[in-house]
Amino acid sequence: MKKIVIGAGSALLGAAATGAAIVHAGWLDVSANTPHTGVVYGLIEWARERAIARQVRDIVPPADLADAERIRRGAGNYEAMCVACHLAPAVRQSELRDGLYPQPPDLVQPSPGASDARRFWIIKHGLKASGMPAWQKGGMEDAAIWDLTAFLKALPTLSPAQYRQLVAASDGHSHHGVAPEAPAKQAGTPAASPKRQAHDHANHKH
Repeated sequence: MKKIVIGAGSALLGAAATGAAIVHAGWLDVSANTPHTGVVYGLIEWARERAIARQVRDIVPPADLADAERIRRGAGNYEAMCVACHLAPAVRQSELRDGLYPQPPDLVQPSPGASDARRFWIIKHGLKASGMPAWQKGGMEDAAIWDLTAFLKALPTLSPAQYRQLVAASDGHSHHGVAPEAPAKQAGTPAASPKRQAHDHANHKH
């Protein structure tokens, strides 16, 4: 038995040393072009979901997430802050989303297992090594995060026309966070409106 324990310990030490040597030599592929193996991705996903489940246990969503005013306010922030990664009705591709690994979820599609508390926590705190920001760090207050949560809940039910109507009726990029710096204006050039700036990504060409 002692020999088995010593052998197992030696094998683990050897594996650790080999892994350290690979990392130190720069042979670990960190390119976003190369996906994780299924085992590695599965472990990351399992760890993420277990951690989120523990964090959201005490979060109590407000009772008015179906309120039309909450959804209207959330629409403008979604268009300004989220659509480039998470898409919109009838929008199936974005260059930013396609370049990220892991690829962000398409939030236009129904997510039966996604709770309101889970959505709120992820928007607020972000996810490490995923490209998902912690919007709280940008100054987004809980009320605006719940508005965005309300919009996400409604998003899979919206047609393209309904989505555009909600965005047009919203207050645009509106919360108590850091105000975006206005771009320098050249002489004789009119400044773009906030809504035009929010839609510029759709017309971006290489």
